[in-house]
Parts: sequence; structure tokens; C-alpha cells
Amino acid sequence: MTSAEAHVKKFRKELHSGIAAMVLLALLERTGDEMYGYQIAKEIGAKAGGASFLKQGAIYPVLRSLHAAGLLSSRVEVSMSGPPRRYYAISTLGREALETWRVVWADLRGFVDALVEPGGSRG
Repeated sequence: MTSAEAHVKKFRKELHSGIAAMVLLALLERTGDEMYGYQIAKEIGAKAGGASFLKQGAIYPVLRSLHAAGLLSSRVEVSMSGPPRRYYAISTLGREALETWRVVWADLRGFVDALVEPGGSRG
């Protein structure tokens, strides 16, 4: 791996970890229903059109972190076809956090686009 490739890999990891929580909250808000990890992974994969933004194995630590922070509620249900499934739903606190994160994301995206895009702001 070249130095440039290593920097890209590190940048992607840092960027993805910051965005993953917001994406998971937004997905659970939009579905309006409980979902278990594999369902969430499939839905993200479908929305990404095959792009590997958030791999299935990376989803579970983020779900646990959001749950521990009170942004998600969860319950475990016995599954007839395998191990028990933990279903997640966005909590009231999660909805409040998501609204704030959307504002921050919009501001940040506009700022970054203005500086990074060719011909962007020079001011």
C-alpha cells in the first residue's frame, strides 16, 4: 500500500465513523419501525446501490454505541431460524439528536463543498 493509499484509507475510516451514526438514526426514523442488524445492513446496501459505505460488521458497534447513549431503544426476540434478534428503534432522544445532526451536517457540507470543489470560495 502506498502512502497516498494509506492516507485515503485513514480518511475514509474517520469520515465513515462520524457519518455512520447519523445514517443509522435517519434510516430507523424513515422506516418508522424496529429493525434488526441484518435488516439494517440490507437496507443500507440497497440504498447505496452496491457501494460499500457501511459494511455489515461495522454496523453493530455503532448500533451498540447509539443504544448505550440512549439514542436507540432495543428489544430481543427469539428467532425460529437462528439466534435471537435484537430489534432497534430510534428513541425520542435519538430523534432530537438527529435533528441537530442534520443542521450540523448541512452547515458542514456547505462549508466543505465551498472550499473543496474546484472554483469554490476563496474568501
